[in-house]
Amino acid sequence: MSLKCGIVGLPNVGKSTLFNALSNATAESANFPFCTIDPNVGLVTVPDERLKKLAEIAGSANVLPATIEFVDIAGLVKGASEGKGKGNAFLSHIREVDLIIHVVRCFDDDDIIHVEGDVNPERDITIIEDELILKDLESVEKRVDTLKNQSKGGDKGFKAQLAVAERLREHLENGNSARRFEATDDEKIAYKDLFLLSSKPVLYACNVGEEDLESGNAYVDEVKGIAEKFDDEVVMFCAKIEAEIAELDEDEKEMFLEELGVSSAGLDRLIKAAYAELGLITYFTAGPKEARAWTIKKGTKAPGAAGVIHTDFERGFIRAETTAYEDYVAFNGEKGAKEAGKMRQEGKEYVVNDGDVMLFRFNV
Repeated sequence: MSLKCGIVGLPNVGKSTLFNALSNATAESANFPFCTIDPNVGLVTVPDERLKKLAEIAGSANVLPATIEFVDIAGLVKGASEGKGKGNAFLSHIREVDLIIHVVRCFDDDDIIHVEGDVNPERDITIIEDELILKDLESVEKRVDTLKNQSKGGDKGFKAQLAVAERLREHLENGNSARRFEATDDEKIAYKDLFLLSSKPVLYACNVGEEDLESGNAYVDEVKGIAEKFDDEVVMFCAKIEAEIAELDEDEKEMFLEELGVSSAGLDRLIKAAYAELGLITYFTAGPKEARAWTIKKGTKAPGAAGVIHTDFERGFIRAETTAYEDYVAFNGEKGAKEAGKMRQEGKEYVVNDGDVMLFRFNV
């Protein structure tokens, strides 16, 4: 499955610097609002040491990691829902993403302008969320008008949807995000196709100074308190350091991180947090031709996992020859794992685990 993350935040919080570091792209990063004129898109490989090990054991000619698409969306300001700043165009780009990565400024620096005058994470988060809610309210109000017309004929289905849409409108008018709206799967039919902005899961990325990278600060604690309301993930990074790391090779990167006293780069932590926020896991296929990582939702059964490779695999699924990653490594590959009795024959009801090495048998 393809994962798409939208990076949002107020101007000058470090969004484009983070994006450049993530994708080694060249989004203009300047000390004034709206330097991101169009959404920049970057495809980033998911770091996973397990894949390298599997490729080594299997003698794979090619190594194909999973990827995440990052979209750098222009800095939003108060009134974006009404078209201020870069407004409407950029809010529409958020509809296309699976996860919103909300970059929050958590450092003091008089040389870097803050669009609101000072650093205040709670206020900054509220500004962005309010703009998303207001844009959603606009969409829902249009849906209410449409359903009112459709209900005039007495159709019970449209009347039921209208009641849900009106309840949702009131919910948004009270300043609540769509994520907080309680509705059954049947009731969601009334608005599901609107792809409401404030209904998307959020990961907070706190941009801190180098001195706070390991332990955080009061600003980060403020963000964590907000994130706890939805059980959202919070990651700390230093945009300045990430920009420097992006220019290094692997050996230099390890030495640099060791000198800083941190175990992993912000990119690695960000991707792991994105997977956790969306409930994603990785399974592998490995052979002489290629070793490859595949991304699926936690709880996916074997046929669904097979379908990520090709729909024929799911349609004609017979069984999945499955080995846990640890066993694959311990017994030096497929042959050794099979001889040790560690390769399992799993059927249609098997729920795939993170790190499973799988070979699908199918017939169409």
